[in-house]
Amino acid sequence: PKYISQFRQSVKHDAEKNKAQWKTMGPAKVAVPCPKNFLKKHSKEPKLPERKKKQDSEKLPALSVPPRTYHPVTGIQIKKNFINTNAVAAVTALPKKPQPISVDRRQGDKYLLETSGLVPKYIKKKDYGVTPKYVTEKKENLKRAQKEREASILEHLKKTAMKQLSDEERKSLLQGLKKNWEEVYREFQCLPIQTDTIPKRLYKEKLELQMKQLEHDIEVIEKHKVIYIANE
Repeated sequence: PKYISQFRQSVKHDAEKNKAQWKTMGPAKVAVPCPKNFLKKHSKEPKLPERKKKQDSEKLPALSVPPRTYHPVTGIQIKKNFINTNAVAAVTALPKKPQPISVDRRQGDKYLLETSGLVPKYIKKKDYGVTPKYVTEKKENLKRAQKEREASILEHLKKTAMKQLSDEERKSLLQGLKKNWEEVYREFQCLPIQTDTIPKRLYKEKLELQMKQLEHDIEVIEKHKVIYIANE
């Protein structure tokens, strides 16, 4: 038998119920704008808020002008003779000391000596010639860092069980390396002049590599007086 859904009747009912809403695009009735509300010029420009009037308390203070009824005190006479006092003060006054100047051109351009940098002011200071505090602190920090580094190296050598070679062991090692180099060199001299086969060429390259390695080891041991080796 053909399958029939149990929701067939409800779907059909809902489709018939909402069928009228599909007949139009959008709502059926739309409010028509009034023709008087048309777009006016400069209507969309931002408007500044209205300026508020200043209150009486915010006004500028009144000028201190004396009133009309003000009468200054008059009629006071001073018996001091200003001419005589000024003459006496000018006679008894000490002459001004001229400021020291410096002239650096033949045209006579003058500059104050104090601000010219020629006056030895700084040598009169208490801390003149004394090493600054930050320099001494920096040197102490460098010494402390060097000691810590040396201590860490010694500790690392102790952890890795490094042993220092004595002078006799170093000399015997150097002699052994030189002896090995002489043996390899002797074998290298015994090679034929023409290496026309692959085994001869490979053997020659092997001897050259051994000689280079031995020369490098000899140079390192002769350059460094103190040598550490790991205990096996």
